[in-house]
Amino acid sequence: MDRIGIDLGGTKTEIAVLDESTGTELYRKRIPTERSYEGVVRGIRELVQAAENEGGRMCSVGIGIPGTVSRETGLVKNANSTWINGKPLDRDLRLALNRDVRLENDANCFAVSEARDGAGAGADVVFGVILGTGTGAGIVVQGSCLKGVNGIAGEWGHNPLPWNDKQGRTCYCGKVGCIETWLSGPAFENDYFESTGKKKTAEEIAAAAAANDSDAAPVMVRYVHRLAQGLAHVINIVDPDVIVLGGGMGKIRSLYDAVPRVWGRYVFSDSVQTKLKPPVFGDSSGARGAAWLWP
Repeated sequence: MDRIGIDLGGTKTEIAVLDESTGTELYRKRIPTERSYEGVVRGIRELVQAAENEGGRMCSVGIGIPGTVSRETGLVKNANSTWINGKPLDRDLRLALNRDVRLENDANCFAVSEARDGAGAGADVVFGVILGTGTGAGIVVQGSCLKGVNGIAGEWGHNPLPWNDKQGRTCYCGKVGCIETWLSGPAFENDYFESTGKKKTAEEIAAAAAANDSDAAPVMVRYVHRLAQGLAHVINIVDPDVIVLGGGMGKIRSLYDAVPRVWGRYVFSDSVQTKLKPPVFGDSSGARGAAWLWP
């Protein structure tokens, strides 16, 4: 049975079909994510139907979600796509697809994909970060995803930014100053808007900064230092071999040189051997990791 993996993101939902034995990608499609619970269930059902119609057979289905399923209630918790919080998403998808499904945190799926055969292949400990609409992470140790007793291992984005003397913005989770409010794509865009009064996309700001634009360059410098602080905290606690950056902000190539030049001042070590790498599979890593939720 071939494997379907779905990455449910804040702005897009992507499906990938992998060959059951080789892992070769057979099919891929993405659609905009609807901002309603019913729309999410409907969109996933339609993606699976289209993929299976194309391939001509039923597949296993794994889904990466922004958040996790509570072990206490069976309902989704901690999702920045707040319209799925408090909902029995796994149950409703089983009904919609007429089969069992497996759900996992999207950052965990990303980390598993990159640890398996991507940027972290062969490493003992991989920390996979998603810097997109939200900010999350997953930890893979010797090939296995660390989940934790509360199902929240790797929820780096909902800790305060370390070594920071500014209060920061209120996060959707109700706390103030979470890493997500500093390092997500929208946070990057908000910093630019607050300092210039102009609106640009994260991609446009990064391109302008690379061209030494006087408005964008200071915003990028601040982002680099904040990311270095946040990742130094991770290195001090987890000490991973490799950190992989996914999501839209992970596409900014300058980060991979700039951040390691800064993080040493915050890491409790005489040297930092941790590697900072872009994902081999880019935006597609989350869907690939979800496909591997089935053995």
